[in-house]
Amino acid sequence: MQDSPLSLLPPIIAIAIAIWRKNALLALFFGIVLCFIMIENWQPVDGLISSANGLIGVFDSLGNIYIVSFSLLIGALVTLMNQSGAVEGFINSLARLNVVKNSKQAALLPTFVGTTIFTDTNLSIFTAGMASQSLFDKYKLSRARLAYLIDSTCAPISILFLINGWGAYVLGLLDGHQLSDPVGILIGTIAYNFYAIIAVIFAYYTAASGKAFGPLKHAKSLIVSQESQVTKNEAPAIIMWLPLLSLLTITLALLWITGDGDLRQGSGSFSVFWAIVSAVFILIFMIKGFGAMSWKNIIKYTLLGIKHMAPAVAILVLSFAFGDAIKSLGTGLYVSQLLNLEVPLFFIAPILFLAAGFMAFATGTSWGTFAILVPIAVPLAQQTGLPIEFLVAAVLGGGIFGDHASPISDTTVVASIASGCDHYEHVKTQLPYALTAGGITLIMYTIIGFNL
Repeated sequence: MQDSPLSLLPPIIAIAIAIWRKNALLALFFGIVLCFIMIENWQPVDGLISSANGLIGVFDSLGNIYIVSFSLLIGALVTLMNQSGAVEGFINSLARLNVVKNSKQAALLPTFVGTTIFTDTNLSIFTAGMASQSLFDKYKLSRARLAYLIDSTCAPISILFLINGWGAYVLGLLDGHQLSDPVGILIGTIAYNFYAIIAVIFAYYTAASGKAFGPLKHAKSLIVSQESQVTKNEAPAIIMWLPLLSLLTITLALLWITGDGDLRQGSGSFSVFWAIVSAVFILIFMIKGFGAMSWKNIIKYTLLGIKHMAPAVAILVLSFAFGDAIKSLGTGLYVSQLLNLEVPLFFIAPILFLAAGFMAFATGTSWGTFAILVPIAVPLAQQTGLPIEFLVAAVLGGGIFGDHASPISDTTVVASIASGCDHYEHVKTQLPYALTAGGITLIMYTIIGFNL
């Protein structure tokens, strides 16, 4: 199948189903089954058996188990922070500091918060948005501006500083290719992720200068009333920020230890797993120490947080299985050979960026986008000689670009809710910024491609 155009069929079918049904789980499942039916010479029964074995085989890798566990525990960490009142305490502590004296400082507050909490995108968006609503009203800044600032910092920062669920997920996709330095490649994507970098720069410029363009310049405060997304109980802010700080420091420390003094050579899956376990234990200890929650509720909300992450983890497992399946089918090799013959090298990164952007825009999620395109980008880089981190970054940045432009993206919806902004207003005012950053990114990828 490696030399056959038929090897393109599973990812094409998966993309079509994802766009048609807006369901990444369904798309990946059908993609996996079709892959294995083709591998088994179009024998449906053998293909289904191989599909089941492929899904079970995901857990043969200890690294995959670490990453799945990390993703589940992130849900527990975020839910416990919310329900204990730690997030509310953090928001109120920012208000009590009274550091905001004018409209520019009011705009910079959510921008700064959005770039410092990169452990979970939704936690970051909600914290930055809820902490800033009253300030934006006080200084007559539109809620659309607030929605734009938190959406254009939280998601891009999460894909740049990958000590979070996205980082663990992408690391798992890279590990499936037996690369000698997957952590180093993951770190290397940061410098090439131009869209995310430009989006953050745009957000800080808008906040600091007070200037805006497009519909955002004339946006009014279309405030949407909503129930609070966090508990009304308040707990000390340290219950939130200390576990998050420990997650970062323990991850870096374990990368250093397992890499014998070289962060790039450390075991990423091992490090993030034990870091999240430690962070959850620290959080639980602090919740009990401050009397913020009973043992019964701690157990209840830990399990609830894990349950909330189950759909994302299901996508994670299917993504790993799909990546292994299309690798066995030879899809990545065929695409790399095809593009190597038919497409100039400097166009490859822009093509991947646009493909990722289109798929994320149409489906509203980056998870399925990464699952389909990262396993194609890696062999494409190996065959063409382009840096792996360069092409993987194009996929990652394209996913965020599509998310920012899409009205059905989860981060776009969450940003509207957290800012109390009318959703259509948010989509309309953010789109020119996303398109401008996307256009600049395409130019930069083309220029870089010329010089590689």
